Amino acid sequence: MPLDLPALRAHFPSLATGLAFFDGPGGTQTPRPVADAIAATLTGPLSNRGTVSPSELNAERAVADFRAAYADLLNVPVNGVVHGRSATQLTYDFSRHLAKQWRPGDEIVLSRLDHDANVRPWVQAAERADVTVRWIEIDPETTELDLDSYERALTSRTRLVAVTAASNVLGTKPPLRRIADRAHEIGALVYVDGVHYAAHHLVDVPALGADLFVCSPYKFLGPHCGVLAAAPEFLETVRPDKLLPSSDAVPERFEFGTLPYEILAGATAAVDFLAALDPGAGASRRERLISSLASVHAHEGKLRTRLQEGLESLGDAITLHSKAPDRTPTLLMSLGGRDAHAAQEHLAARGVVAPAGSFYAYEPFTALKLDDPALRAGLAPYNSADDVDRFLDGLASFL
Repeated sequence: MPLDLPALRAHFPSLATGLAFFDGPGGTQTPRPVADAIAATLTGPLSNRGTVSPSELNAERAVADFRAAYADLLNVPVNGVVHGRSATQLTYDFSRHLAKQWRPGDEIVLSRLDHDANVRPWVQAAERADVTVRWIEIDPETTELDLDSYERALTSRTRLVAVTAASNVLGTKPPLRRIADRAHEIGALVYVDGVHYAAHHLVDVPALGADLFVCSPYKFLGPHCGVLAAAPEFLETVRPDKLLPSSDAVPERFEFGTLPYEILAGATAAVDFLAALDPGAGASRRERLISSLASVHAHEGKLRTRLQEGLESLGDAITLHSKAPDRTPTLLMSLGGRDAHAAQEHLAARGVVAPAGSFYAYEPFTALKLDDPALRAGLAPYNSADDVDRFLDGLASFL
């Protein structure tokens, strides 16, 4: 069913400020139910996990509920859900875990489309292991991955392919299943950065072909943390360095130290909030998520069309770098030689939050020869047509 935007927006205290937020790709605003879940868990009673006292059981419940929620969101078993402080931290951890199995002369394949969080951990792990790094290049005309370069990069020595499901600056969504199938044909693992993708699409990790998939709940209305999903059978084969007394069970063996139970509760509440956007859609949470996120996708798609058409009406003053036909509602633009940071300040003075920078997308900026910061406008479920018009009016007055 169509998204009930007024009802959705009423849950966000920050929207009462009158600000129009276009910085969702860097982190969305937080709905009240998420904040309430964090506060309720933190104020307890709460102790370390256990099976005796109510406070111990509350901690156990927070962990179990978190795993169940992200199993539903990502379509993986509950013991295939790993919590981390961030997607970057999880990728660094797993780059070290997996590199233990690499040998000098092995190769990995990385993508020029990716956020540096899915590049530098692998580059540095490869350097330590004396492993060769090969690249999937970007076609600058389409801002899509050059799949011919991918074919050239694959060899019998390829051990891993790390690729984004959607670019955090361009929005480009590469043909992930095709990439994964080719990697699997030669026995390579596929590590997918789904941080930007999961903010706009329901995820099905097995259908995408990902062996490991990482995302960040704070990109889709939750608190700051990271989630890694994989088949439990695969996780059983990965041996991290760990404290001797800590659990060796999967997925606990990858979670170092005491978990932040209140953050887990907030992350769970974010999934429940998304599932409730279309409450009559089905009996299971997964069914409700399928319907609710389809409504979000349709809503964001309409706003993206409105935003892009408005930008195109501004003429040569705008260079839109987001060109791929299949992409998220995130637009990266240059402003005809004008300073993007000055544009950010101009918009902020008019109550519009749209950041300028390179957004840790070192490889895309280098590949596209973008020497200066660019302006990024990213849509989220709570954005409205009025938000879009305010952004366009503010940008027009700057130009």
